[in-house]
This record gives sequence, structure tokens and C-alpha cells, in this order.
Amino acid sequence: MAETPAASGPRTGAPGGPAPHPDPSPHPRPAETAPTARDVPTVLGTLRALGTGPRGLTEDEAVERLARYGENTGPALVEPSWPRLFTRSLRDPFTAVLACLGLVSAAVFAWGTASVILLLVVVSCVLRASGEHRAGRSTVALRELVAGTATVLRRADPDADPVAREIPVAELVPGDIVRLGPGDLVPADVRLLRAAGLTVHQAALTGESVPVPKTADDLPGPAGDGALEPAQLCFRGSGVATGGATAVVTATGAGTRFAAAHARPAERPSASAFDRSVHGISWILIRFMLLTPPLVLMANAALRGRGLETLPFAVAVAVGLTPEMLPVLVTHCLARGAARLARTHGVIVGRLPALHDIGAMDVLCLDKTGTLTEDRPVVDRAVGPDGGDDPEVLHWAAVNAWWTLQLADLPEPDALDEALLDAVDEDALTAHDGVAAVPFTPDRRHATAVVRAADRLGVHTLVVKGDVDTVLDRCALTGPDRDRLRALAARLADDGVRVLAVATADRAAGRRAPRPADVRNLDFRGLVTLRDALAPSAGEALRVLTGRGVTVKVLTGDHPGTAVRACRDLGVPVTDDAVLTAARIDTLTDAGLAAAVARTTVFARCTPGHKARVTEALRAAGHTVGFLGDGVNDLPALRTADVGIAPRHAADVVRESADVVLADKDLTAVAHAVAAGREAGGNIAAYLRVTLSSNLGNVLAMLSAGLLLPFLPMLPAQVLLQNLCSDAAQLAFAHDRPHPAVSRRPAVLDPRGLLRFITGFGALNAVADLATFGVLALAVHGADAGADQAVFHSGWFTENLVTQALVMVLLRGTRRAAGPRRPGPVARAAVAVAAVGLVLPASPLGPPLGLTALPAVYYALLGAVLALYAAALVVAGNRYERRHGTRLPTG
Repeated sequence: MAETPAASGPRTGAPGGPAPHPDPSPHPRPAETAPTARDVPTVLGTLRALGTGPRGLTEDEAVERLARYGENTGPALVEPSWPRLFTRSLRDPFTAVLACLGLVSAAVFAWGTASVILLLVVVSCVLRASGEHRAGRSTVALRELVAGTATVLRRADPDADPVAREIPVAELVPGDIVRLGPGDLVPADVRLLRAAGLTVHQAALTGESVPVPKTADDLPGPAGDGALEPAQLCFRGSGVATGGATAVVTATGAGTRFAAAHARPAERPSASAFDRSVHGISWILIRFMLLTPPLVLMANAALRGRGLETLPFAVAVAVGLTPEMLPVLVTHCLARGAARLARTHGVIVGRLPALHDIGAMDVLCLDKTGTLTEDRPVVDRAVGPDGGDDPEVLHWAAVNAWWTLQLADLPEPDALDEALLDAVDEDALTAHDGVAAVPFTPDRRHATAVVRAADRLGVHTLVVKGDVDTVLDRCALTGPDRDRLRALAARLADDGVRVLAVATADRAAGRRAPRPADVRNLDFRGLVTLRDALAPSAGEALRVLTGRGVTVKVLTGDHPGTAVRACRDLGVPVTDDAVLTAARIDTLTDAGLAAAVARTTVFARCTPGHKARVTEALRAAGHTVGFLGDGVNDLPALRTADVGIAPRHAADVVRESADVVLADKDLTAVAHAVAAGREAGGNIAAYLRVTLSSNLGNVLAMLSAGLLLPFLPMLPAQVLLQNLCSDAAQLAFAHDRPHPAVSRRPAVLDPRGLLRFITGFGALNAVADLATFGVLALAVHGADAGADQAVFHSGWFTENLVTQALVMVLLRGTRRAAGPRRPGPVARAAVAVAAVGLVLPASPLGPPLGLTALPAVYYALLGAVLALYAAALVVAGNRYERRHGTRLPTG
């Protein structure tokens, strides 16, 4: 059904990305530029170029062309094998750092350290490869076919009559003549030969929410037509909304515009948020690890005269600084979150780091149709000629829709007619009897129904509805009245609605269909406005996302008024200066656009290039950007964003390029994914806070002790055992449930913020360790130097593990953030690691490890030190929050 031009978006698609040239040569291929409607060859020229005719190809010709061009399928999609995913996971910076440390340990014959480190590398890679392999299998299971069969005209031999028959879409070849009807998917790129009332959904290619009219006429289109706009062409992936057509296939397989998207590189132009965080933290660790062994060796050589015999200890210290379990814990956190999302919400995470990115996301870009609104209109108002509400206008519009559907042999009502019928009582429609009807067509731009009432014998009523200008031109109105009504329609359209005009006229009874001359001198009844139906869950999901610090930006090809209306209906405030059209974007420099995107909520009339440019501008401004899209026109922006999101029913190429696949195009699922990502990111950040600050403190204390003591402060085997105990306990972070406050802000792993944090709290930990030295000096009075050395090792071993337990509980989050809760996995693991530190030295396993029982006075003094340390941690944590205006950092 038609709508006023002021209310609708452009009826044509927007150019975007490389596409095949529609030149119907026998060798169709992609080209760099797409033609406009003025470049489309005539019907005769197309048939000649393809070496075919309106009667179709012979079977022999079809077989020969199938061998020449190949099957009409997209590029083969090969899922990476498990071994390839395993090998690729070795490139992760965290894993590479650990592998290098393992090799260095082996080089100095520290076989125990090397074995443990390399085992952790293998476990991390296995977990990551398995998680991504499962996600890949799930994505393959979601893959849908574009179309199964097509109706084609084929001849047994050159003299035989053509026969229409169904063949698999894969067997179509250039030059085939195909027939299209309502509900059909366009199986290849085609040039129309004949068309009747044909409108086509191109949402998979352009994102348009309304069908696009198509025609077989050889007349050139208006200036400015884009790549998908020539009215004579239809493209694979489109769907027939109304009407029918006969067309000739001009391109198949990889030569179609739909498949051309596969040729675009899948890699993003720059690193994602997770990649940036990982590289930043990795370089911090690398610098510390490269600096530590030389310092240990030089200090011991200069002050204690020790040589290379301290090399294993130096390597052990470097290992002690490294969070060995980091790759395992990161992968485990992300894999658990991804598995829970798939199990409970049908959300598939195809690239595990994308779960972190969606948790770090602070801007979500999306299209309006299918996300904020459903792909159907609903009646908004019925307005009389005076501008006031008039229910009678809606009644006459519904009568037209009902009898046009009943009498004009339409397969189903179009979306606007269906909205009119849903808005009225069906009993009111049967008060009239239908006589004849002429349906809406793109060239006629109005529909006419002839009805009669039982109490008005000899009189029939013409009911006309359609495009405002078309209907007004057929009404008996003065020029000023017609201008006033056009202005009224324009004002209504500016509020983001589609507008239909309704008129009636009484005519003498007759059973013939109305002729054009009958549709004149009509009585204008009024206007009906229709708006997009809001997605039921969109309003609540937007409130949840906003509450979690995610700003929503609407990037749409529709009219700006339509997008603004949807936002306001959903409670998203949009001011006049928060709307930017594609024409305005084209006038801005990159710097100007980066400044404009911060205050803009709605970007309207966007082509694929505009969407990608806006997404890149948001990333350049420092935002972590997610993009939710389902059409091929969304691909450039999807690949530019930090995390690409697509629904299950999206175009194949879009779904397979996305990092996250939703069961449905529902913002609620995005909100669940954000929560899961922030939970995983919060656990990873808590692990990093605890491990790095504690490890740094231990390293500083070890360096100091190595200079003050005549013996090594801890044996390499003891350092390794201590690390294994703390690392095993800290795996509990992967199973923790952070406080709900964690999900209220983006979970960004900020390397600089993390470095500041671990430096401050690491120094505090080193002070506690040095205080322990004093306690040991008071507690140890033996005359045997060997016994004193064992007691020192045991005392520091115990203090380190108990300190680790305190840090796990207190630096996981403040008391105010954590609140009174039952002990979770982290608290239980902390108790376990503290118990190991207290029990192991006095157990039968202690002597083989160089540990011994400690005097009772040591435990009393250690308790006092630890109490002071715990109080200092709480004070420092609260001070950190006050200074930074936030709870303990997410990264």
C-alpha cells in the first residue's frame, strides 16, 4: 500500500560495498562500481548478451552453462578444524608469555617449573580451542538456505515448447528464464522481463523495512539511483512481497551481489577491546619478567658473591611474578559464560574474546526495524479533514482493504491493509456487500473498492485509499483546500508515521469494475496514520541496557522522523540536535564526525558506508562499540565494530561474520549477553588484581630478602609449590558470581589503571612480607644455621599463602560492594589455601620440601601482622574508591 512521500523512506536501496556489475554478459563477474538505473540494458539487449530468449534455454544449453559457471551457490564455508584452532590459540599473548617462560625454565634445567608451565599452556589452548569449536558447530547448525527450488522455463530441444518446472536453485545458470510469485525468494540476480504489481523486500541487502516496487520497463530511473536501486533488477536474497514477474538470470553463485559480500576481508581494521587489553597487560608482564632475573642475578653477584647458581631462583622469581593460570582462567571464564548463554538464552558466542568485548561495550549501534520495532505497521490515528480524530475514516479505509482482498484475487493483504483490518471490528466490515475492486499497484498508487449498503438500493459507493497526493488529485476540492490537506499530511508525516488518504463517492449501481474516469470528483474523508509496531521487549531491554551504562545509537536507512518516533515511543529521549542524516554526515570530516557522534542518537538515511563510518568514529572516540545487524548492508559496520552481533535468521554471510549470534533479534538477549560478559570480565579483573598485586609484593620482598639474607629466601621448589597452591585456589574466580554492581558499568581491562592498582597494593603486600621478616627474626633463635634457614623458608611460605587468602577475599571487592553474602567459591578456596600454608610445614610432606614446624610464638606474631595488613587493605581499598569515584576497578 502506498504512503505519502514525506512519511516514507526512499523506495530504493542504498549503495554499499563491492557488487557484481549487472551487465548481462555470458561471463558475469563482480565489478568495482555499481551502475544506476540509467546503465541497465534493455530487455532485448539483455537477452542478446546472455544468448537466450523469452522461451528459455534448452536442457543441453543449461548443462553446458552449469559446467562453465558452476553451481548457483555461495562460496564454500569451511569451519576451522580443532587442531587449527588449537594452533591459533598459541598466538594469544598471555599464552606466548607463559610458553617462553617454560622454555627458559627448561634451558636452566628447572624441569619441574618448565613442566608445570607447559602443562598450563596446553590446558589453556585445549579449553579455548574446544570452546570455539563448539561455537562453530552451533553456528553451522543455524545456517539456512536462501532458497530451495526455483520455477524455470526449459526446453527439451530448440524446437520444443518451453515447460515450466521446479529445479534446485543450485542448477540455475545465466540465461535461464524464471518465474517469481508472492512469497518466493529471488534465487539469483535477475533482470525483469515482465512484471505486474511487483514489490520486493530487500531488507537482507539494504535493511529497508518497506517493499521496493519493481518494473520491467526500459525507461531509465531517476538520477541518483544507487547500486540496488534500478527498478528493472532484482537480487539474490530478496523476497517477493506482492505481484509476479518473469525474469532472466544475469548472475549466479559468486557473481551475485549477495555473494560478493563474502569477498570482503573478514578481519577487522583494528584490534578489538579484548585484544587491546590483552596486549597492554601482556607487555606489562613482559617488562617485569625481563627486568626481574637480571636484577636478581646482579644483586646476588654484587652483594653476596653468588654466580649462576642463583639463575634457577631468578627464573622462579620471574615465574612467581607471572599469573600462570591467567590463560586458563580467562579461557575458562569466557567458555563458562558462553556455554551458559547458549544453554539459557540461545546466544552463541563464536569468538570467545567477544564475550569480554560485549561486556566492555558502552555503545550499541542497531537498526530500527526488527529491533526497536517489529516489521509491521499498526494504526496510529484516524484524522478527519479538520485535523481532529474521526473513527469513520478508519472504517472506510478498512472496508476498502477488506473488499479489495476478497474481490481482487490477492494472495494475502499487504502489511498496511492488515494493520487496518486488525484495528476494526470484523462485524462492521460486513455491513456492506462488495461489488468490485481494483487493487493497489505501484503505478496506480491507490486501491478502489465498490460496495453497496442494503438500505441504499441502486447506489454503489466507491471507496478509495492510497497515496495522499494521488487521492487528493481525484477529490472535488479547491486549490487552497487541497494545499491545506497536503500540509496536514506533511505535519503528520513529520511525526514519524505513514499516511494514507481515504475518499468516497456515490455512483449509480452497476456490476462492472470501476474505470479511471469513475475515480474522479471524490469526497475527501480523511487521513489514516500508521506507525511501526514496537517490539514488545524493546522498552524494558533499553532500560536495562541504559542502566548498565550502554548508550544506544540507531543507524537506519529509514526516514529520520520514523526512527525518532520509535525512540520516543520507547522512552528514549531524542532532541532535534540528536539526529544526523547521511547528507549531513557526508559534509563532516573524520574529526567533525567523531565530535558529532557523541551527541547524536539517530543516524538516518544511512548507507552501508555511513554505518561503518559512524561505527569507526565511535571507536576512535574511545568507545567499545557493538553493532547489531541482520542484512548484507550491515556487514561493513558489523566488521568495523569491536563486537558484531546478528540474529539467527540473518543473511548467511552476516551470521557467519558475527561474533555473537542471537536466537532472535531481541534486545533482551543482548542485555543477557552484556551481563554474562561483565560477569566474566569482572572475574578476570578480580583475578588480575589479586594475583598481580600479591605476586609483585612477593617479588619485591624476595629481592630485598635476597640482599639481606646469607641464603636464598625461598627454594625454587618452594616458590613453585606456593605458586601452584595459590593458582589452583584462584581458579575459583572462574566460578564466582560477582556483586550485581559489577554489571552496571563496562568491564574494560584497562592496563594503565591495573598497573597503578597493582603497584600500590603490591607495595603494601611487600611491606607485610618485610614485617614477616622481623617476626621471623624474633621467633627464630636456633644456633643451627641450617635449621634457621628451614624455619625462615617455612615461616615465609606460611605467611605468603595466608596473605594470598586475605588478598583473595579483600581485593575481590570492597565490603560495601560485596555486601553480606554466604561464602562463595572464592572464600572457600581462600580458606583452603590458608589451611595448606598453616598445615603443610608441620606435616610429613614438609621435610622433603625443605619445610619444618614453626614455633608457637611465630603464629601469634604472624596473626598480629596479618590483622594489621587486613586493616591496611580495607583502608587502602576505601581510599581508592573515594579517589576514583568508583568501586575497586574492573581492570
